[in-house]
Amino acid sequence: MKKRLLALLLGGVVASSSVFAKEGGDQYPNGAENWFAGAIPPPGNYFINYFGNWSGTMRDGSGNKVRPAGKDVKLNATFNALRFLKATETQILGANYSWAVLVPIVRLSVETPAGKASRTGIGDATLTPLILSWHSPEWHYLLGLDINLPTGAYDKNDHPGKNLGENYYSFEPVFAATYLNSSGWEVSGKFMYNVKTKNKDTDYRSGDEFHMDYLVGKHFGPWSVGVSGYYLKQITNDRQNGTKVGSDGNRGHVFAAGPSIKYQTKSNSQLIFQWHRETSLENRFGGDKVWFKFITPL
Repeated sequence: MKKRLLALLLGGVVASSSVFAKEGGDQYPNGAENWFAGAIPPPGNYFINYFGNWSGTMRDGSGNKVRPAGKDVKLNATFNALRFLKATETQILGANYSWAVLVPIVRLSVETPAGKASRTGIGDATLTPLILSWHSPEWHYLLGLDINLPTGAYDKNDHPGKNLGENYYSFEPVFAATYLNSSGWEVSGKFMYNVKTKNKDTDYRSGDEFHMDYLVGKHFGPWSVGVSGYYLKQITNDRQNGTKVGSDGNRGHVFAAGPSIKYQTKSNSQLIFQWHRETSLENRFGGDKVWFKFITPL
């Protein structure tokens, strides 16, 4: 198991905007959506900035550290993802129509027994051509579609610390909901199913994944305090050259939780700080992620 994971790592670990893993990593930054995850703001233009740091070690299918030559395989990434959201006045099926685009900038460093390497550049961008949102006094819902694009640098012969992209497309239907009552209690969740295309350079196709972001919190005037996090479970096997990878299909799994604090300014900008600790890790890098999120109308 450990030899197989190391071979995948040295053969081309993928790196994305916030979380990085074996081949078939996360183009979506898990944990990115928390407060009002199911709500879209009124018609207008909005800028969202996700800035933070993620660090961790590689884990095998049993959750143990992968330690070839007695050394941990380590990853550290600082990310700054820039997102533009357009909320329109157009209505479809009684829902408001919106669209968005996200471009991540990543500083990635990976350390393996073969050495340490790093790179800074653009990761895999995300285009969201469809967001439909419905709103009521207490409940808010949305349906959407994310398309992740292989815009990040990738070379299967490079050290994994040099690869800022996945080298494949992925498609992700989205459902999100927010419940906010008159007492200020909020429960939000964003549910996604990710389907990836094949990495043509390695003939490797990563399995489908179900994942979700969640939040439970309380609003106190301009301040809000809660617990947020994410859950991911790979549903189908990784395959290379048409053959299942390893005895467990190299299926990934992770659960993360931590505190989240939000402050809303008088101009309706939002400042969010959160920390996520990852546990229940299988076939992934795992560790700690610290975020700062900024949302403002333009």
